[in-house]
Amino acid sequence: MPDSSPKNTVLVVDDSPDGLQILNEVLKRDYDVRLARGGEQALQAAMQKPQPDAILLDIMMPGIDGYEVCKRLKANDATKDIPVIFLTAKTDVEDAQRGYDLGGADYIIKPILPPVVLARIHTHIALKLAREFMKGKNWI
Repeated sequence: MPDSSPKNTVLVVDDSPDGLQILNEVLKRDYDVRLARGGEQALQAAMQKPQPDAILLDIMMPGIDGYEVCKRLKANDATKDIPVIFLTAKTDVEDAQRGYDLGGADYIIKPILPPVVLARIHTHIALKLAREFMKGKNWI
């Protein structure tokens, strides 16, 4: 009997159509996937109901880059608790540190390994749901 429980939603943000297609293929079995081709679309998609449970965010994009998207998401009460997982070709420690300093929950370097992406999304969504549960019980 198929599982009828709703799937968690993951917003994938990348300016590369190939990158979006690959991530959609990796995620679509386990998650409802929403795609955005840039920073402006990402900010709009993050506000749509149901809001994403996690965001996979490329850093290097024309216009609004991933760092700025994360900064704006974390400054907005409606989106500040959504875990942002940076997904990038940037490998310098300083780049990763900047992502964490802006509120990123994780940092994955391209090219991706599908099991790593799935494990990290699963972990961050589970942590988000646990925090929401504890807030509902006034435990935090």
